[in-house]
Formats: sequence, structure tokens, C-alpha cells
Amino acid sequence: MQHRSQKITRTAQISILIGVAVLCIKLSAYVATGSVAVLSDALESVVNVLAALLALFAVRVAQRPADANHPHGHEKAEYLAAIVEGALVLAAAILILREAIVALLNPAPVSLPPIGMAALVLATILNLVWARVLIRRGTTLRSPALKADGHHLNTDVITTIGVVAGLGLAIATGWYWIDPVLAIAVSIHVLASGYRMVRSSLAGLMDETVDAGSLEEIEQVVAQHLGPALEAHDLKVRPLGRGLAVEMHLVVPGRMSVQDAHVICDRIEDALAPLVHGGDVLIHIEPAPHAKGADTMLFQG
Repeated sequence: MQHRSQKITRTAQISILIGVAVLCIKLSAYVATGSVAVLSDALESVVNVLAALLALFAVRVAQRPADANHPHGHEKAEYLAAIVEGALVLAAAILILREAIVALLNPAPVSLPPIGMAALVLATILNLVWARVLIRRGTTLRSPALKADGHHLNTDVITTIGVVAGLGLAIATGWYWIDPVLAIAVSIHVLASGYRMVRSSLAGLMDETVDAGSLEEIEQVVAQHLGPALEAHDLKVRPLGRGLAVEMHLVVPGRMSVQDAHVICDRIEDALAPLVHGGDVLIHIEPAPHAKGADTMLFQG
């Protein structure tokens, strides 16, 4: 657990350094080109740096052990960070849109000198590589904050590619209004990205259930380890920090001893351990024939 926490923290720290480097590169590209679309891309990179700082703070809070006020730990802090990051993305989109509209009303010539092109290509490569690293590590380490940061960088990559293509077209045709129009398109794309980030993180905070595939996998594991139990029902699965919280009712023969029922529960909990990733498994025992919820039965032994 401690090793995983250290990897998450180190990854978040590297994100800050890369974010600052990319921001400096894009600002130099803006100075070289004078393009409002490049400026809008640089504004998004400002958000990247703020988001990386926020992610580092969130993962450090999430690593705090459970206490009397937070018996389930602090890991949902990462969902809060991802929501704030999404809000920052939405704010950046509004700033980009404002700059684009002003430029559209007063189109100005732009250029794409070699140094400007090189800067944009370098920034794109850095973001693309690091976005893949963040998404992979966020998935492996079960860190919502790292995954959100990675998906945000993916959006930045698409934005920069579009900016370069549109800038080249504006210079080739002399239609300089393409530059601010492109910036408007960038703002819409960023808005959509921010919405998806907020929506995904709210799902975690609101205890939205897991996907159908994960739910089916848990059902199969429980069914395989029922043993002498009669049935299981009222299965509920929700995110719990980086793990899962599983709740269910287990129906056993009315004359079964508490000790025997406890053995079945232990067996089910051990079998679910690899799937819940350090989360909780809560099993409520019900004796037949007085079990409640027979109409919600999921599976039988």
C-alpha cells in the first residue's frame, strides 16, 4: 500500500514539472506565431499546471489513514480534485472562447515560423507520451485524479494538433479568420472534455454502481462460493476510494450454526478480495425460511 502511494505521489509530482515545461513551450510558440488559437492552447496548459498541483494535493490527502471522522478513509478526495479539475477546464474553455470572439471581430495576420512549429510539435509529443503514462498508472494504481489528469492531457494533444493544422491552412489561404474560428472550436472541445470529467467524478462521489461487466464478475464469484448457503440477493456494489464496497444478503438454512455461516462469509470475502482492491465486503446473514427479499434473488447455490 505504501509503495503504491509513493508511486502515485511521484507521478503527480512529475506531472507538475511536465505541465510547466509544456506551458513554457507553448507560450514561446505564441510569441513566434501571434496566433490566438495558439494562445488558447497555452491557456489550456495553464489549467494543466493547476490541475497537476491539485492532483498532487488530492493524492496526498487520499493517502491519509482512516480516522474517527473518516472511518472509510480519505480516498474520495481524489474525486473532489477531479471535479475541481473539470471546473478549471470549463473555466479555461470560457476564457478561450472570449479571446476567440475578440479575434474573430478583428482578424489579424499570423505566421508559423520553424521555431513555432518545432515548439508545438515538442509540446504535443510531451503531452501525448505523458497522457498515456498517467492513464496507465491511474488505472493500475486505481487513482481517479491521475486518470483525470491523463484524459485532460489527451484533450490537450487533440487541441494542439487541430491548432497546427488550422494555422497552416490560414497561412496557406490567407483566410486569417480561420485562426479565431479554430480557437472557438477548441473552446467547444474543451467544454465537452470538462463536462465528461465532472460527470465521471460525480458518479464516484454519488456512489454510482460499477459497470455491468464488473458486477457480473462479482456475482459469478459469489455464486461459486455459496457452498451450503441457499441463495444470495440484494447485491450492491459501489466505488470506495480506489477499491469497491460490496454488500449482499446471504440466505442459509435456518438450523445452520453461526460459526458455519461465518465460515461461508469468510470464504466469499476471500474470493472477492482480488476484485474489491482493498475495499469492504459486508454480508448480512438471513435464515431460511424467514429470509427477506426473496423477490430480489440474484443467484442460488
